[in-house]
Amino acid sequence: MTSPTPPRHGRPLRRLPAALAGATAGALVLGLAALPARAESGTGAPLGTVARTAGGGHFEPGPCPRTADPIPDLARAHCGTLTVPEKRSRRHGRKITLAVAIIPAVAKRPASDPIVWLAGGPGDDAVSEIPMAVAGGLNRDRDVIFMSQRGTYSADPELTCRNVDEFVANSLDLVFGAPSTGRLHVQETRRCRDQLVSRGADLSAYNGTESSADYDDLRKALGIKQWNVFGISYGTDLALQYMRLHPKGIRSVGIDGVLPPALAGGAVTWKAAREGFDSIFKTCAEQPACNTRYPNLKDTFERLVVELEARPITTTVTVPGRPEPVKVTLDGGLLVNWLTFASHLAAGVPRSIDELAHGNPQRIAEQYAGGKLSPQAIGRVSHGLVFGIFCSEWTPFESEADVIRAGRRAFPSFPRSVLANAPLLSWMHADCRAWDIPAAPRSIRKVTRSDIPTLVLSGGFDSQTAPSSGPYAARTLSRSVAVTVPYVAHVVFADSKCAQTMTVSFFDRPDAPDTRCLAGLQPPTFEIAP
Repeated sequence: MTSPTPPRHGRPLRRLPAALAGATAGALVLGLAALPARAESGTGAPLGTVARTAGGGHFEPGPCPRTADPIPDLARAHCGTLTVPEKRSRRHGRKITLAVAIIPAVAKRPASDPIVWLAGGPGDDAVSEIPMAVAGGLNRDRDVIFMSQRGTYSADPELTCRNVDEFVANSLDLVFGAPSTGRLHVQETRRCRDQLVSRGADLSAYNGTESSADYDDLRKALGIKQWNVFGISYGTDLALQYMRLHPKGIRSVGIDGVLPPALAGGAVTWKAAREGFDSIFKTCAEQPACNTRYPNLKDTFERLVVELEARPITTTVTVPGRPEPVKVTLDGGLLVNWLTFASHLAAGVPRSIDELAHGNPQRIAEQYAGGKLSPQAIGRVSHGLVFGIFCSEWTPFESEADVIRAGRRAFPSFPRSVLANAPLLSWMHADCRAWDIPAAPRSIRKVTRSDIPTLVLSGGFDSQTAPSSGPYAARTLSRSVAVTVPYVAHVVFADSKCAQTMTVSFFDRPDAPDTRCLAGLQPPTFEIAP
């Protein structure tokens, strides 16, 4: 789902503190890409040969892509680039290149059908997510292929905009939901757009339809008859589009942290917040120690949102790596966005809310500021892809009034100023008016109907894409297994050994994944203040 001054979907992608560290303009799951440094090419012989596809794709082996942070696994990867048309309706127009890294299977005799990884965001770089995939054992029996989506950090061109990220980082003392803050954010969005257009980018070409065709081209260019797909967060939206548009050659699909294209936008984000927050509050209430120490947690949180929106407070915190103290202003909208990401650290949520209720905002302010000021939050997310998707596939099919109505259904007590900005998607409609690209065809919102075996994973604490979105997507996938992993937040593969076991077993046996581990899962033990 990796933030307009207000945080947007970030990090997706990923876990806290990485999730908080990556809440940038529009990322559902934050990107992990950043400073321009190129990795050395893998030690193994590059996979494949120069190959072209009927769709215009051209793969060529070569050095491994640049990465923001060191990724040791690239030392054994096979790498190269896929060159594709920027816009397929103009076959002889500008070309762009997408970085490809293939992590070999651990097994000596790997299966012949690899897995291709679809990154979160929108706007995250797939190559940066290699450590997550490897840590989860995804490459146990199969090679795993990572390709940078168009416009992302290791692609050429990369459509990142540091000015937007830096505005978010430097505006912590502003009132999060104030119209003046929104106007400043939109100003930076327009500046970003102008920069990218001046560099020759056709902003209407950065979307899920073109990305789906990129993956179809990659499979063909690598000479792979059949492969498996695994998408996280925004990557589930893309995976469902890819299944609908280019089903040939897909053996099975795993989707984790599900964002169905038919629902994508602010309304479902309010629904996600309601479901994820309530699951945390309910789990606390079911533990005697937590319920005794932090009674009526749900009511306390919602009261604080209303109170802070009416009377924001400013505090000063110390952030690691920053020599000077940082001022943070907390209003109701910021508190909602904080909890959306803090669900990844659910064990500490009740204590943080209780401290705020008793006049101490430090824990919340430190977490929030630490995320926004982290190096992982600057210069890594592709704003060209973020807004390309938001502004062509989401906002044209959902009005600002729709978002407010959905917010009011989920949180009737919240004031309109909070409801106007869905969690992680603040100022999205205003930004899209500045981005000024055409709407996608209405077919982009179609549900995916398929008999491809699909594992549909959701987290019980997922406040970014909603636990209920998994079963919704599974309704029209006739050979799907839908699983909600309790007590885990957005993208369960990253945090849950059980989810990792199920996922790996699914790709071995798509019709019979091993779900036995679900029976032994236990809730977190919540922190109790002395």
